[in-house]
Amino acid sequence: MASVAGGLLFLFLHIFAAHANNYIASSSSPPKFFNVLSYGAIPDGQTDNSQAFSKAWNEACKWNNRNGQNVVLVPSGTFMVNSVLFMGPCRSRMVFMLRGVIKAPSNPSLFFTDTWIGFRYINGLVVKGGGTIDGQGNFAWPYNDCFTNRQCKTLPVSMRFDFITNGRVRNLRSINSKNGHFTLYSCNNLNITKIRLTAPEESPNTDGIKIGMSTNIKISHSIIGTGDDCIAMLSGSENIDISSVLCGPGHGISIGSLGNNVAKEFVRGVKLRNCTFVSTQNGLRIKTRPSSFPSFVSDVIFSGITMANVNNPLIIDQQYCPQGNCFYQEERNAGVMINDVTFMNIWGTSRSEVAINLQCSEDIPCQNVKLVNINLAYSSTSAKQMVSKCVNVKGVSYGRIQPSGCL
Repeated sequence: MASVAGGLLFLFLHIFAAHANNYIASSSSPPKFFNVLSYGAIPDGQTDNSQAFSKAWNEACKWNNRNGQNVVLVPSGTFMVNSVLFMGPCRSRMVFMLRGVIKAPSNPSLFFTDTWIGFRYINGLVVKGGGTIDGQGNFAWPYNDCFTNRQCKTLPVSMRFDFITNGRVRNLRSINSKNGHFTLYSCNNLNITKIRLTAPEESPNTDGIKIGMSTNIKISHSIIGTGDDCIAMLSGSENIDISSVLCGPGHGISIGSLGNNVAKEFVRGVKLRNCTFVSTQNGLRIKTRPSSFPSFVSDVIFSGITMANVNNPLIIDQQYCPQGNCFYQEERNAGVMINDVTFMNIWGTSRSEVAINLQCSEDIPCQNVKLVNINLAYSSTSAKQMVSKCVNVKGVSYGRIQPSGCL
């Protein structure tokens, strides 16, 4: 019996050792850190650290860490950085870990570019760390006159993500962007969570997050308060999931505008849920130009939304023309079709008399629009009654609808 027990013990230890060796062989390698201080960065808030940041990224990107991650570390301190672009593809998974503060230049001669901090052509990018990017937008906002000046120069977006796949952005803060805070272009499977984007309500064009030509984007558990849209979904946005976002101040969360380009545009598959809007200019908005090449918005669900003193809580505007330079229908013979849009379980207060305002085209009416359990009260002490308006809208309503009388 003793020999049998000894044999079984030997066999067990042999099997355990084999599994342990296999586990060790297959486990990830430890991360390799590339601290920007090691490449000459100086955290004094004044020295231009663009080259040091680029050197750290380039070396990390080229380093083959097999199954591990390469981490570009920005430690505590304030680092001034001019325009910098972090390019892939890289040989290992990349992490940009921001612990300190990155500050944009305040010199007007360095303002005019489309990107301040950019990430491009990277698979598996992670940007995190709890730090802050400070766009110092107060120095640049006087130059943002594009609404009235067609010859205006471009001001930079604080952080751009172009051609990023399987990425994550979390636990960051962006303040006072010169233009928008984050822009996503041609990204796929990007998860953004626990971020805070802030700029004064009067700051021009400081959108929180702009999404274009991107699929499978998730945004959650974030606070966005800006001078423009908290989130804007432009053409090519598909399968967008937005949840637990606090928006305010700002212009709300928008789809569009669509229909101002010379090609077919679309937004499809948007889910926006469990979000809160506080004192925003708009709440949930779909905006399209009055005439365009054939384009569409479809499969949109807004649900579980709280409105607190919002000026235009629910709005579809197929006549959106902010600068009065839109084409006429007879010139383009097309338009933007809006169908399968649901507003569901929305409550709170409106500071405008028209809380539900769905204005669609006579030539291309909105199709299959649903209003389900809407309960909005007037935040004003005025004796006027709050109303809803629906023009050229085909749809239905269910449950309690306040204000009533629209569908």
